[in-house]
Amino acid sequence: MINVSHASPMSPGLVWLFAIASGLSVANVYYAQPLLDALARDFAISQAAVGGVITATQMGCALALLFLVPLGDRVDRRRLMALQLLGLIVALVAVGMAQSAPMLLAGMLAVGLLGTAMTQGLIAYAASAAAPHEQGRVVGTAQSGVFIGLLLARVFAGGISDLAGWRGVYFCAALLMLLIALPLWRRLPALPPASHRLSYPRLLISMLTLLREEKALQVRGTLALLMFAAFNIFWSALTLPLSAPPYSFSHTLIGTFGLVGVVGALAAARAGRWADRGYAEPTSALALSLLLLAWWPLSLMGTSLWALVIGIVLLDLGGQALHVTNQSLIFRTRPEAHSRLVGLYMLFYAVGSGLGAIGTTVTYAHLGWHGVCLLGAAVSLLALVFWWLTRVSPSVIQLRHEAD
Repeated sequence: MINVSHASPMSPGLVWLFAIASGLSVANVYYAQPLLDALARDFAISQAAVGGVITATQMGCALALLFLVPLGDRVDRRRLMALQLLGLIVALVAVGMAQSAPMLLAGMLAVGLLGTAMTQGLIAYAASAAAPHEQGRVVGTAQSGVFIGLLLARVFAGGISDLAGWRGVYFCAALLMLLIALPLWRRLPALPPASHRLSYPRLLISMLTLLREEKALQVRGTLALLMFAAFNIFWSALTLPLSAPPYSFSHTLIGTFGLVGVVGALAAARAGRWADRGYAEPTSALALSLLLLAWWPLSLMGTSLWALVIGIVLLDLGGQALHVTNQSLIFRTRPEAHSRLVGLYMLFYAVGSGLGAIGTTVTYAHLGWHGVCLLGAAVSLLALVFWWLTRVSPSVIQLRHEAD
């Protein structure tokens, strides 16, 4: 069992390093979203099938969560981060040099694999390095970095692609990861090794035990699957109507719509604290209500771009508050298994994101933007109903909070 919590608080500089590195790592997984039209054109992929580019990335995410992220509970996390970072740089360069659709998909799979392993490995690293009284704050700040990185990825990809083409996006991304490598190697703290180190096969098998025994993981993972499906239903389809007449927006302009969602990062820091104080269920109710409400203004995009902006704010606020609340609850269960817990939880996310991406491009091809919004609203409503059926009563929450 690993006992890695420290009594002294983590320095602000180290907290921000976790946030920045997490943001840069996750951005690699999402650069393709505003580039789908360019990728479809260059590789002769149909509009209905181009969502497969995102799905390939999410397949890489799933493989990372199953086979790479859990290694953080067994091996030296600092060395693991270094190896994964070098592999990610190679994968980004490979995508930038792809000359065929199979090469592109293979590169996207590798980017999803290593980008996800880095991101979630850093979140688990931060949770394990934090003192118990600051875990919610540290994880919330690191998760804010993930969310901002996710949003800025679209702006970065749009701007660079307009200047240097979509290939330039991936070459620049490789350079950014190279620049963060030295600070990570020098500043990441050494953590105590596992006192009972499981073999790799037993480590993987133990994930099934965690999934079977931890109800919080089951419930919160399902909510994550539905929430991230809703997220990708929106973001994977947005480029298609905005890049076509009557808008014909550039990739840069499309990417800037992601900036309005940065306010959701404010929810990340707050939601973790609210969960620590025993308000996880009310926070979840509010977050899921915002997620559902967002689809009404989003459906009005054809008449008002301001409605689109309002919808993005609501969608990101609700989604991010729910995501951090989920993680705060899950990390409480097994301190010695943070890497496996985050891997399992984010596996739900990867499945939801992949289903959302492929589902939304097919829906848009046949039913247009309003069909996309109906699909997103239906998934969001399903998440709200599921939370209602599985919510924990206030009395139980109070008892758990007092026990903590």
